[in-house]
Amino acid sequence: MRILIVEDELPLAEALTQILRKNNYTVDTVNDGESGLDNALSDIYDLIILDIMLPKMDGISILKKVRKEGISTPVMLLTARGEISDKVQGLDSGADDYLAKPFASEELLARIRAISRRKGELLQDNSLKFGDLLLNISTLKLTKDRKEIKLILKEFQLLELLITRKNLASSKELIIEKVWGFDSEVEHNHVEVYISFLRKKLIYLNSSVTINTVRGVGYILESN
Repeated sequence: MRILIVEDELPLAEALTQILRKNNYTVDTVNDGESGLDNALSDIYDLIILDIMLPKMDGISILKKVRKEGISTPVMLLTARGEISDKVQGLDSGADDYLAKPFASEELLARIRAISRRKGELLQDNSLKFGDLLLNISTLKLTKDRKEIKLILKEFQLLELLITRKNLASSKELIIEKVWGFDSEVEHNHVEVYISFLRKKLIYLNSSVTINTVRGVGYILESN
């Protein structure tokens, strides 16, 4: 899961980034409203954590513009404000959740998992399911029946992307943006290498799930 953090308090932004990366999320962080809007409009994120009080453009304005553009990425508002009216305004503007500062990291992570379950992606045991496979987002373990193998982080992030996109083909460009990020110098052959790694692990597990190449488009995960 790729998460965008839009937070101008630098110590908090750094702490959030470290917490999320430690829990195997891919994170981009920006510190002002205009940069937040530019990143959000790319529509490559699975979740946006958005502060309300920001320089250059406030969070509610960002949220309204994102929704006006038809982008349905879940948004969690993060703010020091705790008044009911602020919560109502945020939710009415299109937010999916609201978390007031200060907060415990465990609550933040639980709310992220809850948003994923509402999207129909995450099971109660913190796993993603596709065909005969279970991918645990906490342990990075890929399981088929009683046989399992642990993935390295980039393998996990790539497989997670393919699973959450279900039966949609993913281009190499999209994979690079979602797994490595906007400013990455990763080239297409890096994607091919990691696809090869994953295919070998699916064979090892004797899974019916395959990563197929759609010529001229990209890769698609299918269950035979």
